[in-house]
Amino acid sequence: MSDHHDMPAKPLVARKGGALAGTVRVPGDKSISHRSLMFGALALGETRIEGLLTGEDVLRTADALRALGASIERLDDGTWRTRGRGVGGLAEPSRVLDMGNSGTAARLLMGLVSTHPFTSIFTGDASLVKRPMARVTVPLSKMGASFVLRSNGRLPGAVVGTNMPVPIEYRLPVASAQVKSAILLAGLNTPGRTTVIEAEPTRDHTERMLRHFGVDVREEVLEDGALAVSVTGEANLTARDLVVPSDPSSAAFPAVAALLCPGSEVRLPGVGTNTRRTGLYETLKEMGADIAFQDQREEAGEPVADLLVRATALKGVEVPPDRAPSMIDEYPILAMAAACATGPTVMRGIGELRVKESDRLAMVADGLVACGVKVEAGEDWMVVHGTGKPPKGGARIATALDHRIAMSFLVLGLATDEPVGVDDGSFIDTSFPGFVRLMNGLGAGIGEG
Repeated sequence: MSDHHDMPAKPLVARKGGALAGTVRVPGDKSISHRSLMFGALALGETRIEGLLTGEDVLRTADALRALGASIERLDDGTWRTRGRGVGGLAEPSRVLDMGNSGTAARLLMGLVSTHPFTSIFTGDASLVKRPMARVTVPLSKMGASFVLRSNGRLPGAVVGTNMPVPIEYRLPVASAQVKSAILLAGLNTPGRTTVIEAEPTRDHTERMLRHFGVDVREEVLEDGALAVSVTGEANLTARDLVVPSDPSSAAFPAVAALLCPGSEVRLPGVGTNTRRTGLYETLKEMGADIAFQDQREEAGEPVADLLVRATALKGVEVPPDRAPSMIDEYPILAMAAACATGPTVMRGIGELRVKESDRLAMVADGLVACGVKVEAGEDWMVVHGTGKPPKGGARIATALDHRIAMSFLVLGLATDEPVGVDDGSFIDTSFPGFVRLMNGLGAGIGEG
């Protein structure tokens, strides 16, 4: 697999057109796709997975699990089939596990192998090897694993798994679904109860899917209001078929595009509506957006619904800071909606945007200003002043290899008077395969240029 940073840049430009209309299924949820492959690899029997995201990050997870002894294949009809090894049944990999750009895959798999009695070596691309792994290696060390990493706890590095794992109770110093999940996965092959305590709730995809596979996952609210999540180890996972919900973060782009292009009506079936992920949709509804959640149901332990979105005139709102964890990835696209709304939209508590794949806060602010929007920004806040109509546009945005920045400004360009371009869209497919084709199928005008 080539590193996507080596690909030639592919400039894209979005132009104002007519209304968007149609029904499109956006790609599967990335977090759930990683986990469905991992749990399929641990379950006894055959698991069939529909709707798996086939971006590069998830393919790295599949590749690593094969190296650990699981059978994983993609069938002709697009479904995936895994034959698992059982908890504790993974085999020592004979090659280095290259996790590409995926922090989720790296941290969860490090947890999984840390309670198997063998050594695994992990690496990643130029961006992943700069990211700290200490947040997972500290608790996993308490369970008996040991780690040989570069300075500041960075990859490449080795995980030396233990054959005598010890259950722990660990209070997360920083809210992180990845760290929580890594500890729970290590706990599956550990005798006794492994417990993670989180002061504020994070994404619970791991807990929901473990229950889907038949594992006893308990949650208890403690006296101080924190949540204790625990698994009983030496668990058996039973193979279960599952459908991966469409990613609510990916659905945000066609949804906001439909809101901003007059006369639009777009249907997005099977989108995950886990309340720890839907902060953007709550916010858009507060701005007056016409978004209906139809046929609410459950898939793979996750709530899903069909989203029906119609073009709406939006008004600015103040987004409560405690909503940030449920929509941290969606502030860039929210800012595009805010740029077309009436009045100011205030976003606070978003400092984490400065340490994502890029400084997303600065890039959003600078890009909007270039498109003619008045924006104020500070260390962890931003105010976008909308005038009630789309800004003039006419800018070319530097994306710094950030897929969400690229997609957000292309959506804005569908509404602005002058086209909006991005310097490179070649990497969008790693997170949202077929984005341009899907948008243009609804009637958008996004092309090369």
